[in-house]
Amino acid sequence: MKTLTAVALFSGVVAFAQTPATPKPASAKTAIPNNAGPAATLSYKSLTFPPLRQPKIPTPDTFTLPNGMKVYLLEDHELPTISGFAMIRTGNLFDPPDKRGLADLTGSVLRAGGTKAKTGDQIDEQLENLAASVESNIGENRGTLSFSALKENTDEVLAVFKDFITNADFRQDKLDLAKTQATSGIARRNDDPGGIANREFQGILYGRNSPYGWSIEYEHINNIQRDDLVNFYKRYYFPANIRLSVYGDFDSAAMRAKLERLFADWTYKQPAVPDFPKFQGKPDAGVFVAEKSDVTQTFFEIGHTGGLLSDKDYPALQVTADILGSGFTSRLMRKVRTELGYAYSIGAGWGAGYLHPGLFEISGSTKSASTAETVEVIQQEVQKLRTGEVTSQELQTAKDTVLNGFVFLFDTPAKTLNRVVTYDYYGYPADFVFQYRKAIDSVTRADVLRVAKEYFKPENLTIVAVGNPKAFGRSLDTLKLPVKPIDLTIPEPKKAAAAADASTMARGKELLALAQKALGGLDKLAAVKDMSRTADASIDAGGQQMKAKQISRSVAPSTFRQDQELPFGKISVYSDGKTGWMSTPQGQQALPPPVLKQVQGEMFRELPTLLQSKNVNAAGPGLLDITDGQGNSTRLAIDEKTGVILTQTYQSVAMGGPPQTIVETYSDWRDVNGIRFPFKVVIEQGGKKFADVTVTDLKINSGIDAADLAKRP
Repeated sequence: MKTLTAVALFSGVVAFAQTPATPKPASAKTAIPNNAGPAATLSYKSLTFPPLRQPKIPTPDTFTLPNGMKVYLLEDHELPTISGFAMIRTGNLFDPPDKRGLADLTGSVLRAGGTKAKTGDQIDEQLENLAASVESNIGENRGTLSFSALKENTDEVLAVFKDFITNADFRQDKLDLAKTQATSGIARRNDDPGGIANREFQGILYGRNSPYGWSIEYEHINNIQRDDLVNFYKRYYFPANIRLSVYGDFDSAAMRAKLERLFADWTYKQPAVPDFPKFQGKPDAGVFVAEKSDVTQTFFEIGHTGGLLSDKDYPALQVTADILGSGFTSRLMRKVRTELGYAYSIGAGWGAGYLHPGLFEISGSTKSASTAETVEVIQQEVQKLRTGEVTSQELQTAKDTVLNGFVFLFDTPAKTLNRVVTYDYYGYPADFVFQYRKAIDSVTRADVLRVAKEYFKPENLTIVAVGNPKAFGRSLDTLKLPVKPIDLTIPEPKKAAAAADASTMARGKELLALAQKALGGLDKLAAVKDMSRTADASIDAGGQQMKAKQISRSVAPSTFRQDQELPFGKISVYSDGKTGWMSTPQGQQALPPPVLKQVQGEMFRELPTLLQSKNVNAAGPGLLDITDGQGNSTRLAIDEKTGVILTQTYQSVAMGGPPQTIVETYSDWRDVNGIRFPFKVVIEQGGKKFADVTVTDLKINSGIDAADLAKRP
């Protein structure tokens, strides 16, 4: 009977379709028909199997410790291991609006930052020697702290686990690292077009000013300090707010006694945690286009809000969405991929959450030229589901997809216990999953048509398309929905500026006048029409020094060109202040927005121009803040006795990485046509030395023609 077993495995019903090891009599349903000759071929269509056995969920031993912590114990003696997790009622839905990302940082630095007794690195080494682990994270509406250990090391690992849950230390160096990783993620968030589509789709439907849909920006991460993590931890990590689950090779009575002793001294209390914020999203029908010119496909997300897992029609909606877009037999796959060849992959699902609505979501990608046609076909397929019953085969395939995978919800003790605790955490009945399975089994063709008519709203579809509009074969205006652009600009962090009042502004003007005099006087600075500067630079390139030669030329008020000779070739950048181009060994292109922004900042920070500014404010003794009202700002540190500029500090423009603080330190001041300039500049980036720049030649008012600067290499 090995042939039958192989067929059963192929059908995906591993645990329930296996045949007995002993031969069956010829009268069994799975036998070869009596009238078959010796050469007869067994067809899979002639095979029948008994009904799938119903999985049984073991009941964990549940109790509450004296300090208020609820505990679930589930014995499993298959392997000599013990694992567990604490589920904490918290989440990023509790992030303050100006400190978005706080919960996520708290969850990661809780583990990396170690405890008051040991650093995170010391604990890493300890756990590695024990073949154990302790991990932490905080998601949207719950936090977890988990552990895993060999049975023989349980006491030691539980002690570490308890130390994290009660005495996490949030060391500053680990917070700094986590913030750097977070800002790096922000800088790269527009690299993946599919990720852009998903992010913008959620932001539109959940609301960009809602914790369900807002984006985390540089300024939010920069606002977060160590005390914020400590206070977040203290507010939510207390016994009565935690469900602790332990499963593995132990005796429940002995484990209960162990946990009672372990947490006997932790009696910390806090007020009950409030409800999570309510979802208040509204439909926003239309086509939202995010321009990304470096792709040849359009990545799309189409849909509207879904519902809750507890909705009475959720099972029918899941079956309906599967018929629409789950697997190779779905309607969207057959029409969009197989018949029309518009897309390689496309899918649909009816999303549902425990506490707030999920999203009805159709996602995929298509070649740029077929963008409008693909969206149009999807709209038509959604409408077809609302106008006629699906076939019996479609219904059965969708139901079998769900039912045949049901067993994998319970194939490990960890999954089983997690599901039990999760239902309790969200207030769902313990047998919810069985109610759901029964409801799936009872879905009819009439149910599919009914829920499609009631819940699928073609008129409310939000369509997000990420691609190159210039390559679209048809304009998306032909879809007869409003077309709106999506701005993918990543906002730069707000610069910290000293509060301005009449006295600080007056003092700022005094500092400005002092610096003007030290450089040669306002009249001479205002008389500068063009500049040419040649410099040698030594740049830190990943720990190795890279030599470069720079020639920078500018013509007032806004024309700028810089030519750099580098080991790998020549790079030239030109701008008239509004547009420009750049030339590299790979070719020429229009200035990308971040590079244009950087050039505009360079022109703003040129000392002769900068010291003619009107928007000035004293930020402290010898500190002068200067802004131009167009997003550029910088801070000068000035010697109050001589007026000499010591340093200039500003934020870099994000280009493939997060903005960083740049500090330019000036020395070797020399006179050029009556104006003093620094011929030595040391540049620090993110607190580390980045480059040494030595000026070898500097000319003022040499008659540079702005038209010459625009000539391409």
